[in-house]
Amino acid sequence: MELILLEKVRGLGNLGDKVNVKPGYGRNYLLPQGKAAPATAANLESFEKRRAEYEAKANQQLSDATARQAKLADAAVTITANASPEGKLYGSVGPREIADALQAAGHDIHKNEVIQGEGPIRTTGEFEVVVALHADVQSTVKVTVLGEK
Repeated sequence: MELILLEKVRGLGNLGDKVNVKPGYGRNYLLPQGKAAPATAANLESFEKRRAEYEAKANQQLSDATARQAKLADAAVTITANASPEGKLYGSVGPREIADALQAAGHDIHKNEVIQGEGPIRTTGEFEVVVALHADVQSTVKVTVLGEK
């Protein structure tokens, strides 16, 4: 499936790139999210007419993300969870819990922006978690997980 990207997509391309993707990825994610449009002649022509508008929108999103990154500098949150005496959690701490803790601390973070490359946290301790605010902007947040007594 050939598409025109309407914004930068990590691992795929930049604004205005023509890309070939699998039909399910395009139909179920890129098109409904407004990140791409089918690469037809009419869409190509309308994209070129509105290119400046799309670039202005992309620049605004990037500046918003960098402003949010500045607010997240040196951010740290503490999460308490039910744990065994050895420090193993009776569950896990995932992106939702981390995003909720960051929101309680006054940061505008959504759960889909929290990236846990090694999976959910299953033990107590201190961890570094990546928060992807934009395709080009990432920040690291210190998460401390404490066991409940």
